[in-house]
Amino acid sequence: MPRPSPNASRGGRRSAAAAGAAKSNAKKPVKSRPNGAARSARAPAKTRTPERHASERIVQAGRTASAVDVATGTSRGKYVYCIVDSGDPLRFGPIGIGADPSEVYTVHYKSLAAVVSDAPLEVLDSTRENVLAHERVNETVMREHTVIPMSFGTIFKTREDIVELLRSAAEAFGDVLNKMQNKLEFGLKVLWDRDQAVREVEAEDEDISRLKKEISGQKGPTYFARMQYGRLIDAALQARSERYVAEILEQLREVSVASRVNKPIGDKMIMNAAFLISRDQETAFDAKVKSIASRFDKLTFKYTGPWPPYNFVNIRLKLERA
Repeated sequence: MPRPSPNASRGGRRSAAAAGAAKSNAKKPVKSRPNGAARSARAPAKTRTPERHASERIVQAGRTASAVDVATGTSRGKYVYCIVDSGDPLRFGPIGIGADPSEVYTVHYKSLAAVVSDAPLEVLDSTRENVLAHERVNETVMREHTVIPMSFGTIFKTREDIVELLRSAAEAFGDVLNKMQNKLEFGLKVLWDRDQAVREVEAEDEDISRLKKEISGQKGPTYFARMQYGRLIDAALQARSERYVAEILEQLREVSVASRVNKPIGDKMIMNAAFLISRDQETAFDAKVKSIASRFDKLTFKYTGPWPPYNFVNIRLKLERA
């Protein structure tokens, strides 16, 4: 895949996954969340580009066996990584969660399959090792299958419980799998030098420039003048960053199926977005990011992927106990 210019860098999957574990960002693998299942991470905020979200379903499952009642014993359950469309049994090798990686295989209901491994019936800590293992399985599966990623830490007591999940939510899973067919997610973060942006605003905005000179020339208290200066600077920076983001989103729209803008992190980040890309548009998206980065030479572009469509699948399952 082509690599962007020096001010556009593409991060590795492992480092991005570890970062996601620490800050529960938009990439957090926690979308499909059955009530009663063991959960150790929160779902991300639901900010998205309103007209371009991919799929959201709420499912009421009728009769189900209970999902895991997490205990402190040594009982074994089934850890669920994702849902795929496959009527044939699949095995992915010993790549599952745990100090001694467990075998990853599928549990089926008709043409639906849950990708699982055996795991203790206990709440899993969101350590770097555990999150990377969760990511590793999803990335392995998505190489040849469209996946619906499950929440980190989703464990069921028995195979029968998983079959009941698939049966009860078959329509919702089938609908999302159809919409996500042959699609990948890429993350894009855009950063700037805030101090440099302030200097540019001071030079370009007459009111700000005049106020700064007044403050520097005053010998007495300057509290109110500084407050006004600060408000003007914040407003100018906000307007400038919004123009950058709007232009970048507009240019990437033609090579993406959908986009989702999440809250930036820190003063340097002005854009934190995820893009849903068709597999056959991956090279075009990469080239477009490179082209945009070369023209916005004062900005730094960092993007990661491909990922499962974490930001574009939001299935909430409400499972009733038998």
